[in-house]
Amino acid sequence: MSEQVVKLSDAAIRRRMLADFWFYFSQNRGAVAGLVVFILLVLIAVFAAVLAPHDPTAQYRDALLVPPVWQEGGRAEFLLGTDAVGRDMLSRLIYGAQYSLFIGIVVVSIALVGGIVVGLLAGFFGGWVDSVIMRVMDVILAFPSLLLALVLVAILGPGLTNAMIAIAIVYQPHFARLTRAAVMGEKAREYVTAARVAGAGNLRLMFRTILPNCLAPLIVQATLSFSSAVLDSAALGFLGMGAQPPASEWGTMLAEAREFILRAWWVVTFPGLAILISVLAINLMGDGLRDALDPKLKRS
Repeated sequence: MSEQVVKLSDAAIRRRMLADFWFYFSQNRGAVAGLVVFILLVLIAVFAAVLAPHDPTAQYRDALLVPPVWQEGGRAEFLLGTDAVGRDMLSRLIYGAQYSLFIGIVVVSIALVGGIVVGLLAGFFGGWVDSVIMRVMDVILAFPSLLLALVLVAILGPGLTNAMIAIAIVYQPHFARLTRAAVMGEKAREYVTAARVAGAGNLRLMFRTILPNCLAPLIVQATLSFSSAVLDSAALGFLGMGAQPPASEWGTMLAEAREFILRAWWVVTFPGLAILISVLAINLMGDGLRDALDPKLKRS
């Protein structure tokens, strides 16, 4: 009977926490709008094969640089026009959402896991371990992020996989520093001392006792890094160091359309708008998460 009461109380606490989170998150209308756009982006990426009217790599040689349907010369089967080799712009934009989400998820996952492990070690053990780890992180942070990513991609070789690895390495210090600061603030608290007295080992103290109480700032940083990863991957693609043609990644689409900026505005405008809207929506959502998860910023 007592176990059932404990389970019910835990469920009630979780429901209350979720309700409080949504209350503070929904106070930020920009964050709610960003969440709606992000959900739409996810749905577009998941159902790209259903939504796209054409194969993103199919070339229609009789439809080169066809303008959007509302402009003179547009055709109904190509709603947003075609590019220089006759590929449907709408289909490529839809499939490009898959690349953006995939890049964001992989980059943030690698940077988050690596940063948490490194930050936990530095904050928990301190001393020379902390000094060595943090000096390495400081060296990485001393370089401009895009420049360092370019150098790493140049060493590893151009391509989407190498670009994601390079961006993840660049973002890892942000998570490491956040984790270290949170761990240093938590490890001296009474519940950690009680767990240590109860016989908990270092690994259990780090990952089961301390880490769950350090997740709020990491979640916010992960959201903001997601948008930055999309932006940096598009920049690498634009410079020819990221996803390679004929991939429908938005930065690569911009790179392929550079010479047609004056002749065909749509081949540049639509991929640029896709990057702008996606990054803006994720950043707005991150601001809402910060307001909802940080007790200091919650409104009374």
